[in-house]
Amino acid sequence: MPLQDPIKADLPFLRNLRQDLHAHPELGFEEERTSGIVASLLDEAGIRVHRGLGKTGVVGTLQVGDGTRTIGLRADMDALAMPEIADRPYKSKFDGKMHACGHDGHTVLLLGAARTLARTRNFSGTVHFIFQPAEEGRGGAKRMVEDGLFRLFPCDAVYGLHNMPGLAPDEMAVTAGPQLASSDSWIVIFRGVGTHGAKPHLGKDPITASGHFLTALQTIVGRVVDPLQPAVVSACSVRAGDPKALNVIPDIVEIGGTARAYSAQVRDQLETEIGRLAHGVAAMFGIEVEYTFTRRIPPVVNDSDATARALAAARAVCGSRVVTDFPPSTAGDDFAFFGEAAPGAYVWLGNGPAVDGALHHNTAYDFNDEAIATGVAFWIALVEQELAV
Repeated sequence: MPLQDPIKADLPFLRNLRQDLHAHPELGFEEERTSGIVASLLDEAGIRVHRGLGKTGVVGTLQVGDGTRTIGLRADMDALAMPEIADRPYKSKFDGKMHACGHDGHTVLLLGAARTLARTRNFSGTVHFIFQPAEEGRGGAKRMVEDGLFRLFPCDAVYGLHNMPGLAPDEMAVTAGPQLASSDSWIVIFRGVGTHGAKPHLGKDPITASGHFLTALQTIVGRVVDPLQPAVVSACSVRAGDPKALNVIPDIVEIGGTARAYSAQVRDQLETEIGRLAHGVAAMFGIEVEYTFTRRIPPVVNDSDATARALAAARAVCGSRVVTDFPPSTAGDDFAFFGEAAPGAYVWLGNGPAVDGALHHNTAYDFNDEAIATGVAFWIALVEQELAV
């Protein structure tokens, strides 16, 4: 599809805005500057603005004509608590904060679409532009839903978009079914009886117990979960003892990690099996154990009808450069909470090659401004097709 003149005219502004947001990253629920810019630009475009959902969330509503269908489009705004190493003119101005996942780009894509749609008004119905805070593990989507997002702004369908290094900037991926895994956390605390390292028989050693547990942990995916069902269980933190006291067996070992799945059944299985192993190992060594499994984010599973609509819009923009068999990711995204409230589809926009390995959450990552035109055009095409006059 030829690039529309309104999009072309806005590209220099959007590129500069994206780089400004990149230079001023804000963490989850702290996006005061970002949300202020978003609200101001929506208001200037004549779009009704609601602020405060999820603390720093912004919802812009544009109603045109008498169409009864309503859709929601979501962009995340937050940055990550990590340093930016790559040197660029718009490098982060704040130590330990960086837009390392492209949320600066996502925000600009949706703003660009909103500005153009407010001018062209080539649709009939209602679109809610949802700018979400705190996607990076702080629970922004859930908070917006709890604050009444879909009660105040009911949607017949809701859509999300995320950049993907490895796909070209004029390429997209749209696939039905699972897109992102559930993201849950677990903690196991083994409580033994500390003693002298030379006299282990006088205590109950939680270190040795934890070693058995860590080894057995990988049997869950390898021997319990259906081999045709993807799953991940990873131990990511172990705390025990003191390297300055290497002759002391400690009382406590704390192990923490993550569990990922694409289905509710496997998610339940992982919770049960981690606990079963923890309690079994504790019983074997005669020590106590505490087990906590915290459900954080459900899996993102694309609705078939919403996906078909998103695919039609992507093809209108990218033609044959749309991938329809893109593999799901074991990463998580709390867009899942929006998808539980309304039929949803989550699509991928190319971000170009991962230069020097700069994938998401890498200290050298950057959103590719060459993808702005494609992303804005996709959002516009989706609205104009979904809410056809």
